[in-house]
Amino acid sequence: MTQQKHYPDHIDLKPVMHVEGVVRLPGSKSISNRTLLLAALAGGSTTIIDLLASDDTLVMLGALHSLGVKWEQVDAHTHVVHGIDGVLPVRQADLFMGNAGTAIRPLTAALAVIGGDYTLHGVSRMHERPIGDLVDALNAVGASIEYTGVEGYPPLRIRPGHLHAQRMAVRGNVSSQFLTALLMAAPLMAREHAVGIDVVGELISKPYIEITLNLMRRFGVTVEQDGWRSFTVQPGQRYRSPGTIHVEGDASSASYFLAAGAIAGGPVRVQGVGRDSIQGDVRFAEALEQMGATITRGDNWIEARSNGVLKAIDADFNHIPDAAMTIAVAALYADGTSTLRNIASWRVKETDRLSAMATELRKLGAQVEEGPDFIRITPPAEILPATIDTYDDHRMAMCFSLAALDGKARRGNRMRINDPKCVAKTFPEYFDAFAGIAHDELF
Repeated sequence: MTQQKHYPDHIDLKPVMHVEGVVRLPGSKSISNRTLLLAALAGGSTTIIDLLASDDTLVMLGALHSLGVKWEQVDAHTHVVHGIDGVLPVRQADLFMGNAGTAIRPLTAALAVIGGDYTLHGVSRMHERPIGDLVDALNAVGASIEYTGVEGYPPLRIRPGHLHAQRMAVRGNVSSQFLTALLMAAPLMAREHAVGIDVVGELISKPYIEITLNLMRRFGVTVEQDGWRSFTVQPGQRYRSPGTIHVEGDASSASYFLAAGAIAGGPVRVQGVGRDSIQGDVRFAEALEQMGATITRGDNWIEARSNGVLKAIDADFNHIPDAAMTIAVAALYADGTSTLRNIASWRVKETDRLSAMATELRKLGAQVEEGPDFIRITPPAEILPATIDTYDDHRMAMCFSLAALDGKARRGNRMRINDPKCVAKTFPEYFDAFAGIAHDELF
């Protein structure tokens, strides 16, 4: 993988009065890790262009290597994965999954179906992130997965089971990754009979399921849908390599630069995602438009510029929970109180993001009300300089870099970001890219 950026224990950001420029986005984490697993499970070799270079993809690549899947990095932008056509060469392995939800959850389902003796574990925060709904769904149809620590959470031990899956059920209101995991594993189960998956309750983060379904189609498997309530994979479908696949730029990462353009002048253009992106997080730009920013879109780019003071927003962000974090910081520059609703999934991410966001926003002088599934933010008359804790959460670090920006009737402020190296999870070069659009010296 590409050499990653190394940061000190903290980074000090100087006030930034104006931003303008073009940012080429790193590859999407969601697309990268799904593509790696599908390429591994498929028949044939897959050339992957612009795979994200980050901690989470390193975790997936490492796990695939431990499972006997052969891959090589051809150059800075190209990886080749040699698929195993659903039959793993290594049937016993100990897999370290870091804090990569996009890796551990789909791998758990795939390994439970393929069969073998595997242990999956990660960093301490991973052992606090729920996986019980996925394990329950798999064990209910004959998988053999047990917890080696706290029930409902990793670490996990997977042994060969006797799967008889024709109908499965999984709750949809904790993490869409549970449904993604079952969908990706379903063709491995649908040898003789169709496999149906029913969603119990509300399905959150639907755009991430759309990414999963789109990529499965690229690898030759079509999933039938009954709205968002049930999904069916007909028998006889197998994953096959599409030959070459390009990874889109990360739409969640785009949010920080688009928000910067909306706050502090612009125009700021992100390249790698556009109007035809398969990622739901491109709808973040619509939220900025609601707040009064000027947004323009092309096939492979989106651009934002300030239209004066941002308007307060009151909206449901269930569909784009990761990018919604950026709105919470942009709300510091709004003309009134903003409310972000239906974001309970923030609590089971890399940290409890609702609590962390409320704590850090208050350091900046904002009045914050934190609810079980919402956050309400009243901006201060003047943003205060502060030292921001990041909770080993890449999105906290990137979001709060925006607090160094100038907004109308405010001035930019010095911000200290603790543990900036956490951005390596998805965007190792983030602070360099942010400095690239700053028309003042950032560091």
